[in-house]
Amino acid sequence: MSSILTGCPKPAGGQISSQAKICLFFAHDGSATVDSRRGTRPARASPKAGSTHDSETEHLVTRTDVTFDSAGIPLAGHLYIPDTPADGPRPAIVVGHPGSGVKEQTAARYASHLADQGFVTVAFDAAYQGESGGAPRGLEDPAHRIEDLKAAVSFLATRPEVDAQRIGALGICASGGYVLPATGSDHRIKAVATVSAVDIARQFRLGAEGTQDPAVFQGMLDAAANARTASACGADPGTLTLFPDTVEQARQFGGEHGAEGFEYYCTPRAEHPRSAKFFDWTSIDKMATFDAFALVPLIGQRPLLMIVGTRAVTSWMSVEAFQKAIGPKEIHWVEGASHVDLYDKDQYVDPALKKLTAFFTDSLAKTA
Repeated sequence: MSSILTGCPKPAGGQISSQAKICLFFAHDGSATVDSRRGTRPARASPKAGSTHDSETEHLVTRTDVTFDSAGIPLAGHLYIPDTPADGPRPAIVVGHPGSGVKEQTAARYASHLADQGFVTVAFDAAYQGESGGAPRGLEDPAHRIEDLKAAVSFLATRPEVDAQRIGALGICASGGYVLPATGSDHRIKAVATVSAVDIARQFRLGAEGTQDPAVFQGMLDAAANARTASACGADPGTLTLFPDTVEQARQFGGEHGAEGFEYYCTPRAEHPRSAKFFDWTSIDKMATFDAFALVPLIGQRPLLMIVGTRAVTSWMSVEAFQKAIGPKEIHWVEGASHVDLYDKDQYVDPALKKLTAFFTDSLAKTA
């Protein structure tokens, strides 16, 4: 690429691309399993915010396509409502997807199962991603990701099926980081849980294992700065590629953790046509100043559950967040599970879901 205006530098490329892939691939190797009860759908234009669309009824849960507003951006979601009788409005749970994931992947599995257990749930695509609105596409903006979660709480609070005083939040991977400040700053969330939680900023700055050479992120910040200047000059700033070309390259860049992420996002195991394969470069400097764990003490006395695999190289982040919590808290280890295993492998997901069901049943119970 070349600049179209005299004096404008070329966008960053070549020399940092391999480092960027390493850092980014570590940051986003948890996404999704397409629930076997549901097929994928073709992309569609974002409908009017707040509306509901075609429904699917499977087993004892009805899934409805919905949209709602998040700071002026329409978010596309799937609302899951139990078909079993209830004696009044139900407790509800917002379910956030991993970085680069979409609502049809692992978020769908957790949301649909929890709906089977009697909760109203909503899984949705983050702003700038999936079927949701927003430009530039592929932007990962931590502040807006938190706003998205709060917007989903607002959406649930308006539903007649939902008891607005009994809303919880569940975050998976990057959303496991985002739900912590969302809960800390929004008292409508009465209980919060995470699965394979990461702070996406720590993961980019320090790597999945926390041992990344600081020069890697500094190089990415250089590229992000150059991309901003290129854009201001009218040139194509390019995008940050999230995945290498082959699983062998993924293993070379990120070990088994990286290989698992590639298999999940880029093979029939769980790939989805709308899951992000690139990020807008401005995502990087937005992450640079973010700290998902700073507001954990503000969760206060609301209950916190963090589910982590014993083989997850990212587990140190859940431990760090857990140590900052001051109220009722539990860290639950799933024996033998890696970070990605907790997205789709039955032997690990099933016990995680059992634990989540018990946690939210107790934490969102009716009060006298």
